[in-house]
Amino acid sequence: MFPGQGSQAVGMGKALADAFPLCQQTFDEADAALCDPISRVCFEGPAEQLTLTENTQPAILTVSIAAWRLLAARGYTPSFVAGHSLGEYSAHVAAGTLGFEDAVRIVRRRGRYMQEAVPVGTGAMAAILGLDAALVAQACAEAAQGEVVSPANLNAPGQVVIAGGREAVARAGERARELGARRVIPLPVSAPFHCALMIPAERRLAPELRALRVTDPRVPVVANVDAEPKRDGGAAIEALIRQVSMPVRWEASIRRLASEGVRAYVELGPGSVLSGLVRKIDREATVLNVDSPEGLDAVDALFKSEGQA
Repeated sequence: MFPGQGSQAVGMGKALADAFPLCQQTFDEADAALCDPISRVCFEGPAEQLTLTENTQPAILTVSIAAWRLLAARGYTPSFVAGHSLGEYSAHVAAGTLGFEDAVRIVRRRGRYMQEAVPVGTGAMAAILGLDAALVAQACAEAAQGEVVSPANLNAPGQVVIAGGREAVARAGERARELGARRVIPLPVSAPFHCALMIPAERRLAPELRALRVTDPRVPVVANVDAEPKRDGGAAIEALIRQVSMPVRWEASIRRLASEGVRAYVELGPGSVLSGLVRKIDREATVLNVDSPEGLDAVDALFKSEGQA
């Protein structure tokens, strides 16, 4: 599984690139595809450059694919792949649906279009903790007052992120508290992702995604929009288009994977946000993350101990 925006940190991927030529090659390919040294932004920052959405998205994808290629080179083959928002693009590179260079270029444009869809400062996102998803949706509906605010990331039990206009998000947060939310945390994001305010970005991105060369994924990719495995390249692209303005159904995706018999999850890319969410959703799952050489050693140790390597 592959993380999305918010997992970035200056220095990400450097330990992998220093330790493994295959990872350094991945960063070199990204630099060439973008005609821009995204590797330097990953390794050295500054943070203000890394957190620009049009840099963050290709940067995280590159770190994720560097880690993925290491596992693939060691013979690991997943039963399924999935990613959170941007991470769904990484998942499709891993599954062979999209070429890496095409993916790096399209997510840069995706980031730019999402940023340009809403004037800076007019949108917002907030995490609602300790409240059932249905009640979060109720809070949004009751607080909208003709403006946009809706669930954007259904991440785990008691963890839902909302997005929309700044004032509407603030009202929905207050209503969520009244309905019993434990905490409401405004998020430091540059745009209100995965809500109707992103429809202009979706419309700009759609023809470019449909123009990409795609193949059917080698392994099923569980899509954010409906938590269903995509096995057809065309269906995969349509799911990526709809994803821009629709909520990320991460909890439902993990429950779908569990229903398919998945017991072990490996997060590939910076941080361990998805690993934490999986532990909340499926307490019996085995969860690892690879963003450093030590993470790779942990994967080897797990699967060799189970006789699966």
